[in-house]
Amino acid sequence: MRVSWKLAVGAAMLAASVAGAAAQQTTLRFVPHSDLKILDPIWTTAYITRNHGYMVYDTLFAMDAKGEIQPQMVDKTDISADKLTYTLTLRDGLAWHDGAPVTAEDCVASIKRWAAKDSMGQKLMTFVSAVEAPDAKTIVIKLKEPTGLVMLALGKPSSNVPFMMPKRVAETDPNKQIEDFTGSGPFVFKKDEWQPGSKIVYVKFDKYVPRSEPPSALAGGKVVKVDRVEWRPIRDHQQSVNALIAGEIDYIEAPPHDLYPLIKGDGNLKTLNWNPLGNQFTFRFNVLHKPFDNPKVRQALFYAFNQEDFLKAVVGSEEYYKQCKAIFICGSPLETTAGMEDKLESNMKKARELLAEAKYDGTPIVLMHSTDLQVLTNLAPVAKSLMEKAGFKVDMQSMDWQSLVARRAKKDAPDKGGWHAFLTSWVSADLLNPVMMGFLNAGCEKAMFGWPCDEQIEKLRDDFAKATDAAKQKEIVAAVQKRVAEYPTHVHLGQWYSVGGMRKNVDGIVPAPAPVLWNISVK
Repeated sequence: MRVSWKLAVGAAMLAASVAGAAAQQTTLRFVPHSDLKILDPIWTTAYITRNHGYMVYDTLFAMDAKGEIQPQMVDKTDISADKLTYTLTLRDGLAWHDGAPVTAEDCVASIKRWAAKDSMGQKLMTFVSAVEAPDAKTIVIKLKEPTGLVMLALGKPSSNVPFMMPKRVAETDPNKQIEDFTGSGPFVFKKDEWQPGSKIVYVKFDKYVPRSEPPSALAGGKVVKVDRVEWRPIRDHQQSVNALIAGEIDYIEAPPHDLYPLIKGDGNLKTLNWNPLGNQFTFRFNVLHKPFDNPKVRQALFYAFNQEDFLKAVVGSEEYYKQCKAIFICGSPLETTAGMEDKLESNMKKARELLAEAKYDGTPIVLMHSTDLQVLTNLAPVAKSLMEKAGFKVDMQSMDWQSLVARRAKKDAPDKGGWHAFLTSWVSADLLNPVMMGFLNAGCEKAMFGWPCDEQIEKLRDDFAKATDAAKQKEIVAAVQKRVAEYPTHVHLGQWYSVGGMRKNVDGIVPAPAPVLWNISVK
């Protein structure tokens, strides 16, 4: 009997200990703006995949709240006197989620894979003669001529982010998706608990060594203050806000603007603008197929569109949007209206004249319409209406955002599963100069989906990459914008701002161009 009693007491103590540990474990329940279906942040520019990337991976450099590039995985940077050799030394304590140390070879392979896909990475590599790893902690980048792009590109804040991956993963063909999701970032992706459409789970990486600096946007110390994060992709926005009010979730990344009053009116909730730089709506052309292979047909939309119709249809309140003819963001150092003075004012007469000059034959425009992201849903119907007023025929095809993301990578003819156009939104941090802005890559086959091909734009982007004088950079930006008016790669449709909604017991949210979840505590 004495042995049985001891066993019973021991079992009870163990159960109490396990229960206590479970009670102390903290979970952040987060509603992202979309479901996560694609897990490779180099293969796609989709922000939901970028956000997943920030959970799982780390970067060599990162942009802080002042827009300055700071070291992240890098301990120190040495630049040769002739500015042709950059020597990056990795900091101590970097480890992959499988326990292996991060090496310079891993990073070299990661840089090369990222640079094959990313607009800014491609431009950087035109200056690079070699990227090498002479030892386990040293990355050497050798240039053919000086450029200020090295750390600016490696600290790029948004899609595509140069996330570091193990060499075995980074050697995956950049046009194929990775299948191994081992990172070195602050969270570990729990693939075994992933329920697409329902739940994505991350746990704290207990071997992650944060930097000592305080967090600042995407830079500084990534200190994880919860044990577990559960993404809950709730498609019904009213349902997600109801769940927030009921305490069933903790934080909604992007509630729709028309539901802000519900959040602000509840004493247990609060809002925060976690992306103070804001965003820009964009209409993207596919130049591979008629009629958008003709620049005049694309020019017609610069005259047919106006920004206010799009902004009102989605955002509604002027408190959260700004009409802006500057491609490179109003309020930024490179703001200019050059080339855009008479555009974006729904001048249908001019639009119809351009279509007549281009001999537009009534080919239906296959316009992809995203239906599940509230901040994009109303854009395509507005575009369709304005395009038809200008004389276009439009075949608007509705689909969820992840289907659109997969389809936009196809070069097939629009009547064979391809596309002519779609609308999206970029964070402003992606659009601050001609090299950074992905949709300005006019490198033909190397360009992003839409594949614009223009030597003049590429020459100007090269000039910007070489320029160090601020006045010269602004002069180049004005020339770029004038050229885009002649050879449109996309149409910018206004700036907009949003807030996240969260319960008042959620603290420590770091304002950044992406919704980062380190530093957050749930009391």
